[in-house]
Formats: sequence, C-alpha cells, structure tokens
Amino acid sequence: MALPSASSALSRRPLESAPTLELSVRRSRLRRRMRAADLLIVACSTSVALAVALYLASGGAAQVVDGPSALNAVGIVAGLVGTDLILVMLVLAARVPLIDRTVGQDVAIRFHRRLGKPALYLILGHLLFLSVGWALQDGHTLVDETVVLFTTPDMAIAYLGLGLLVVVVVSSIVIVRRRLPYEAWHAIHLLTYVAVLVAVPHQLSVGGVLAEGSAERVYWIALYVLAFGAVAWFRFAVPIALTLRHRMRVSSVETVAPGVISLHFTGRSLDRLRARGGQYAIWRFWSAGTWWHAHPISFSAVPTATTARITVRALGAGSARLAALRPGTRVSIEGPYGIFTDVARTASRLAIVAAGIGVTPARALLENQRLRPGETTVVLRGADDTAHYLWTEIVELTRSNGGAVYSMIGPRPHGQDSWMSGADLQRGVTITSVFPHLLESDLFVCGPAVWSDAVIRDARAVGLPEEQIHIERFDW
Repeated sequence: MALPSASSALSRRPLESAPTLELSVRRSRLRRRMRAADLLIVACSTSVALAVALYLASGGAAQVVDGPSALNAVGIVAGLVGTDLILVMLVLAARVPLIDRTVGQDVAIRFHRRLGKPALYLILGHLLFLSVGWALQDGHTLVDETVVLFTTPDMAIAYLGLGLLVVVVVSSIVIVRRRLPYEAWHAIHLLTYVAVLVAVPHQLSVGGVLAEGSAERVYWIALYVLAFGAVAWFRFAVPIALTLRHRMRVSSVETVAPGVISLHFTGRSLDRLRARGGQYAIWRFWSAGTWWHAHPISFSAVPTATTARITVRALGAGSARLAALRPGTRVSIEGPYGIFTDVARTASRLAIVAAGIGVTPARALLENQRLRPGETTVVLRGADDTAHYLWTEIVELTRSNGGAVYSMIGPRPHGQDSWMSGADLQRGVTITSVFPHLLESDLFVCGPAVWSDAVIRDARAVGLPEEQIHIERFDW
C-alpha cells in the first residue's frame, strides 16, 4: 500500500478547528468525569477512615493502657484497614459501569494492583502485632502464642486465608506474572475471593470491635455484601444476561495476514450493546480448545444490529487457537468496556498513532467519530511491509472525512528508545513534524506497551496536557 511517509506531514494545509460549542461540550464532559473520579477517591479514602472509626467507636482506644495493649490496638486497626482495602480491590476489579465510564477499566485495575501489597502488609502486620501483644499479656513465647491462636475457634481458616493472600500477591509480582500462563495466573487470582471469605468468621467471633448486635458489625457485613454483590452482578449475572440476549455466534473466520485473523459474528440486537469505536470486550468462545480462556479484544468495527467483528493477532497459545474456530461456535461477551473513545476527546483536532494489531481500536474509533475536513491525522506504524492489518479500511475512513494518513515503516533503531523507524529518525522526523497541531489535538495511541510509552514520552516532552493523551492497556 502506497501511503505518504510521516516525513511528508508538514505539507498539510491548516484548516478550521472544531466549533466553540462542541469544544465546550467536550471540556464539560471532562470536568464531570474528573469530579466523578474525585468522588471515587473520596469514597475509597472514607472507607479507610471508617475502618479506623470502627475501632474507636467500639471503645478500643480506652483499652490501651500499656505496651502490649498498644500493640493489640495497632494490630486490630491494621486488620480492619487491610481488609477494607481488599474489599475496595474487589470493587475495582468488578467491572462496575460507573468506574469504567469514569476512569476506564485499565486505570481501575492498575489502582487495584497498587493496593495489593499495602493490603497484604497490613494483614501481616495485623497478625504480627496481635501475636506479640497477646504473647506479652499472657506471658507466652511467640511460638506458644501462635499455637494457642491456631487452636482458637475460626482462627485456623483465618491463617488459611492469609496464606492464600500471600500466594495471590506473589503471583501478581511482575517478574512472576510474566512467567505464568494467563489461565494459571487467573486461577490463582480467584483465590482472593476464598481468602477474603474465610477470614469473616474470625472477624465476627474474635475481639469486641464487631460485637453481635452492634452498628459496627452491620456496617462491616454491608461492606462485604457490597463488594461481593458487585462481583456477582457485574462479573457474572450481567455477562450471562448479555450472552443470552444477543445469542452471538461466529459466522466466519477471515485471514487478514499471517498470524492475524478477523472473527465475524452474528447475533440479535447487537447495536443494543452500545459499543463505541475504541472499546473492547471480554470474549469467550465455546469450543473444546478455547472455552476456558477469556480474551480482552477490541472491536475492529462498530457493531450493527446483527453483526460484529474483532481482529486478533496470534500472540500466544490462547489467541492462536482462535483461527481454528468453526462457524456456528457460540460466543459469550462481557462489556463493552473502556473510555478509549470519542467521549474522551477534549480538543479540536484528532491525532492517532497505531502500530501492529493496535490498529483495531483505531479503526473502530475512526468509524465512530464526527469529523470535519482536516481535523484528523493518522500515522500507521509497521515494522515491515507485512504489518498492514486493516490499513486499507483506516485509509478509506480517514480520507472520506478529509483527514490525512501517513505511514512509518521499518524497524526501530537499535539501542534507541524511539517509537519511530530508524529511517524516519535519520530524516529528522519528530512528533511535532508529524503532528504540527499536536497541542490542539487529542492523541490516541494504540500499540505495544513499550512502543506506546515512547510515543507518550515524546508527546509530554512537547507539552501535550495529560487530559489530551489517551491510551488503554490490556496488561494482566
């Protein structure tokens, strides 16, 4: 495909920007999202403060009279706060629509991961401080006190829950996670639910903070109901209902390039999914080799009433099996998710940089835009001439709206952290020569993580505001 190279971008003509009214609507939408994000942070912080308040309301502070009782107090508060953070983590991972529309699932999951270690450290501190405090009060050694605790009703399963939490957190460390198949990591991660639930009995039976009949006990149980209710509803009930309503099946498998396929689906009322260009869904294909693997994959076209499409590159054993799917295979769907869409726009122009299979959300994003002539510039990045996945469709969509499309083909320069090809760097191409109106644009970046980070670094270096940079990651 013959496209102008990125170095020819300076020849474009400047055109009028978006009307003031539309810009005002976009910025108002951003302010609403930011306010909602602030409220979510306030809600999380308030839940932590209330966990501490539970201890104070139960009269725990009055029981601190010496060193051992002070250790006990620290241990109890650490346990309450640590458990509260774990419940917050469950809500963040529950794919709640409000959270998705506000910050996107990728941001929610990043925050979920960041809370993992602090929560575990607090739970470990809970055990350590209480064990030492009680040992000092009882005149026992730490080993003897541990034996006593282990034989206390409900404590054995509490130790089991702690062990499961340790396994889950260790499996989520990057260096460990990268060595595990997704299916194994996901199975281990499901232990979180078990770990949290088996800790409930000892919380209600040991100590006086959550005494029977108290308001503190009612509040604590309500937190559990909220967290597990969100998981049950949004992770299980809603996807099952969507799957039954839309009755999606594979209609055909199209080879796009070596190792790249498009899966075409048919179904009922697929437009009622309300999927926007740039969003993704969690797909499960009910065939012998694929039913146990859920795939987060972007729509490569906006669904119609009866059809939908995704485009997949074989990056692992799970995605490679999709090429063997037969027409008629049943499909389950969770979603759509993500704010990598036109609703995130705040600026008058649109700049898109897409590489590899990252062209799929870019293609759907362009289909779902209201564009004026000259508003859009797209750079398609490929390591070689074979990486032209859906390029023809992107060119047609962009040029039909008077936009410009440029190609950047070739390997990245050895030893340099650049998103451009070596040839383009030698010609002096920069992000502002490709996008001379970058500061007036929303930049959507679609591609591999390291490559995307390089694009974003260059955009930030020239002063592009964070609210005009859009990226969505599917890292697990």
